[in-house]
Amino acid sequence: MAVETRLIRLDPDAPEEALLAEAGAVIRAGGLVAFPTETVYGLGGDALNAESSRRIYAAKGRPSDNPLIVHIARREDLARVADASRIPETAWRLAEAFWPGPLTMVLWADDCIPRQTTGGLDTVAVRFPSDRIAQGLIRAGGGFIAAPSANRSGRPSPTTAAHCLEDLDGRVEMILDGGQSTIGLESTIVDLTEADGIVTILRPGYVTREALAAVPGIAGVRLDPALEKQTGVPDEVRPKAPGMKYRHYAPKGALTIVMGDPMAVSQYINTSISTARAAGKRTGVLASAETSDSYAADLVCNIGARGDEEAAAHTLFGALRACDEAGIEVICAEAPGDGTSGLSAAVMNRLLKAAGYHVIKV
Repeated sequence: MAVETRLIRLDPDAPEEALLAEAGAVIRAGGLVAFPTETVYGLGGDALNAESSRRIYAAKGRPSDNPLIVHIARREDLARVADASRIPETAWRLAEAFWPGPLTMVLWADDCIPRQTTGGLDTVAVRFPSDRIAQGLIRAGGGFIAAPSANRSGRPSPTTAAHCLEDLDGRVEMILDGGQSTIGLESTIVDLTEADGIVTILRPGYVTREALAAVPGIAGVRLDPALEKQTGVPDEVRPKAPGMKYRHYAPKGALTIVMGDPMAVSQYINTSISTARAAGKRTGVLASAETSDSYAADLVCNIGARGDEEAAAHTLFGALRACDEAGIEVICAEAPGDGTSGLSAAVMNRLLKAAGYHVIKV
């Protein structure tokens, strides 16, 4: 059933308390509110209300075994949504280092969290965002908001309120507009449920593997096997965190990632564009600043200079949505950096999922 969606603009530096209270009332009543975070926009509902979580899945068209992240606005509330007796010291060390911020921790869930929120798992994913609007909404909404990204399932994640409205108009009660997300990629997700105390990265993000390993007292950091193989989670496996199993971030056009020597990459992409245009296809390229002028595609998206991983992260989802808006049918993307370390690992992770793991090495 369609609902009327209200779009409300807030000051990201000093969000108006009265407007946050209105949005919080929607959450407490079982409604849904899309809201900004420092990573991407989230689609929020009451994390302790099973029906709210069901509504989130329905609004997104999201498989119900894909876990939701519980957002909190106080560090100590971690012990209220996770089983306090099973929170390792590692979790508190990471919280001290990175919260509030773009890090999500998977821990054993407290009984107060419905299975509809955890995707049927005994674990819960928890994050404390740094965005002021997000924090204000969480407090106004009761302290515990379940929120995946505020887009239709499978589409590029939203980094503006306009993206949310495009995907969710008539599906949610309210969208809070706090401007463009500063980071542009979802949070890093780590699993802290293993008995050996090792931090396992389930989804790379702004908090890099190197940053995690540098925290004092951390026993070690590893990648989930699905990330190592860059193939995604098998169909028969229940994902432990959002974004692991299903196709994500995908534009409507066919996307190919091209890796190799920059000159060879440019040559391959230009040949692909020429072939596609000869066949009557609209073409697009996600390119570095150094090569963006060398392509004759219908749309060329400059995602930043080579080596500027933050620029690539900030612009990626907007570029994919721009391709959709321009009706692009064939898209080639230059691979971001080495794709294995630093923030480039997170950018490559999103590109691989958006491309269905279609990579050409030249």
